[in-house]
Amino acid sequence: MPEPLLEVRDLRVTFRTRRGTVTAVDGLSFSVLEGDTLGVVGESGAGKSVTVLSLLRLIRDPNARITGTALFGGEDLLSMPESDLRAVRGRDISMIFQNPMTALTPVYPIGWHIAEQLRAHEPMSKAAARARAIALLREVGMPNPEVRVDSYPHQLSGGMRQRACIAMALACNPRLLIADEPSTALDVTTQAQILELMLRLRNTHGSAIVLITHDMGVISETADRVLVMYGGRAVEHGSRADVFRRPRHPYTWGLLDSVPRVTGGRVRRLAAIPGSPLSPFEVPTGCVFAARCPHRHEACAQRPELRGVDGHLDACWLPDNRAEIRQQARSSQPAEVGP
Repeated sequence: MPEPLLEVRDLRVTFRTRRGTVTAVDGLSFSVLEGDTLGVVGESGAGKSVTVLSLLRLIRDPNARITGTALFGGEDLLSMPESDLRAVRGRDISMIFQNPMTALTPVYPIGWHIAEQLRAHEPMSKAAARARAIALLREVGMPNPEVRVDSYPHQLSGGMRQRACIAMALACNPRLLIADEPSTALDVTTQAQILELMLRLRNTHGSAIVLITHDMGVISETADRVLVMYGGRAVEHGSRADVFRRPRHPYTWGLLDSVPRVTGGRVRRLAAIPGSPLSPFEVPTGCVFAARCPHRHEACAQRPELRGVDGHLDACWLPDNRAEIRQQARSSQPAEVGP
């Protein structure tokens, strides 16, 4: 196996609050290879965004405590001097933030955002930076880039703002692109265009991508490997084919079964994961999904570690006949009606 571009080991992020300590990320480990796309999926509150923000040390809360290691190109992002990390952000690692409206400064045109990043990392004149900004906007499919380069964020649609954020993130041809819910609040047509654009640019520039989403459909179309998170922990990790065709963790089963089917009969009721999302104030010492799992048993009082073979890992105490257990559970779901 080649050396990973990014290797995260035992990442823990906690926050001190008046109600006690909140555990947002609890012993998370994963790696990203050169040119690969890692899809990180899980419901809101799973710790996805906190994970990537902590890697870039963008969590400024004085009550936050971040431990673990995050090796990028052999250097630990969590311990390197701030001046060195500033040189990495935007140049080697770029991020597309969740909300393109709040990610852009409203008093500056989008061309300024792109040019400012270019000039921060490369010796370049204002005229050259502006020309490069126009070229980037054209590359991401922005209509009339020569005009839009001088537009302010409020003058652009959601899809245009997202394209501007992608252009800014790709300005310095980063080795790693982190996309935090890049298609949130976009219509399905624009969403498909944005995802296609990201994959095309990955193939053009050779960047690795960490794609964060709660949409299993997006993961199925874009990811090479999939990391399923729940309660700040990794509950399943493997190739896209393994996770979608042979899912092993009950939480992954619930995510896949809750996606509406487009073929076959129509179910009487859409499948849903029972219970409520885990409270960060009440993270159990055992399995984080036990309270919502229909297959829980005595062993779940102990914390399961990620284990498996051939790179397909899961954190569950169920025996190895997972396919049989899942099939029995699915057969008990409401019957289908006609198409």
